[in-house]
Amino acid sequence: GGDHTIIYPILQALAAKHGPVGLVHVDAHTDTGDTALGQRIYHGSPFRRCVEEGLLDCGRVVQIGIRGSSYDPDTHKYCREQGFRVVPAEECWMKSLEPLMREVRAQMGERPMYISFDIDGLDPAYAPGTGTPEIARLTPAQALEIIRGCKGLNIVGCDLVEVAPMYDVSGNTAFLGANLLFEMCVLPGVKTL
Repeated sequence: GGDHTIIYPILQALAAKHGPVGLVHVDAHTDTGDTALGQRIYHGSPFRRCVEEGLLDCGRVVQIGIRGSSYDPDTHKYCREQGFRVVPAEECWMKSLEPLMREVRAQMGERPMYISFDIDGLDPAYAPGTGTPEIARLTPAQALEIIRGCKGLNIVGCDLVEVAPMYDVSGNTAFLGANLLFEMCVLPGVKTL
């Protein structure tokens, strides 16, 4: 829940226990901005702050579904310089993401990793209830392929952020978000009653 700034203290805590972690990050935006309105911590900057503090194993960071408006002519430059793998939304259009997730699984290996899922990674046709919607993105089926593609990895935490129910009178965004979060929570083998 909440906006994407919640990832910053979460990764601080996880890195204190596990060291730098890998990351599967689903989003329309890289969230590696530097400042906004003079502030260094905001929903568009958490992963830059995490890099600066050494919380991420940058060679094991994969950002999937990236698209959207930017104020920079090369929106992925910072990410590439850090060693992140950026998978733009257009590379995901109209195909299964199972082959991509096989590559991601190999990249993550057996070391600790985290799943961070911004609901705006999905097309607003499916999830309009978010503060920064961007068109032409992932489908719910692709979201499940990404999440289920992480099964068996050393997942030490997960989040699903940026759901804003007041922007979706149908309730579909919250419903979809809850289902995706449930899928993430059962991945590590959580016992259910």
